[in-house]
Amino acid sequence: MSEIWFTSDLHLGHDREFIYKPRGFNSVYEMNEAIINNFNSTVAMNDDVYILGDLTLGPTVEGIKLIKNLKGNIHIVRGNHDTNNRILEYNKCYNVVEITEGQYFHCARHNFYLNHYPTFTSNLEKSDNLKEHLINLYGHTHQKDNFYNGIPFMYHVGVDSHNCFPVHVDTIITDIKTEIENCKKFL
Repeated sequence: MSEIWFTSDLHLGHDREFIYKPRGFNSVYEMNEAIINNFNSTVAMNDDVYILGDLTLGPTVEGIKLIKNLKGNIHIVRGNHDTNNRILEYNKCYNVVEITEGQYFHCARHNFYLNHYPTFTSNLEKSDNLKEHLINLYGHTHQKDNFYNGIPFMYHVGVDSHNCFPVHVDTIITDIKTEIENCKKFL
């Protein structure tokens, strides 16, 4: 049975120190290798991986070579650096199965809104039953925390808050439930 993973903002090929240095790397090559190794040590060939934008940056030809090294069935939600030319090239990768602008997603009896950008989708006033909420999974911000301003229904899946690994849907649900309980202490 396949598993479901999420990640964002890999920025493979982005040769700028402000990207790879905060991630603990000395070069873009070191970062690319680590992210691909982490990805492939986690994801199986038949798993589904939702990448919520900014998969590559830099020369498109080199970025495509890197993408083809990733395991899994890759679903891309377009980010701000995913240009029209990159999208055309992503579509040529054997492991890319879909590219969207954003999407609603139902998994493990939970409802998600997948987008590159943080989007306010719910609050605790509705209910404390997570299954009744729409959960926003996002990237873009390169933040180190998993939650946007402590809001439990806005979960950052980017590599910057997950030690350059994809995050499993079950981990996301567990983290959100914990954050809800933390937030309820202040209500």
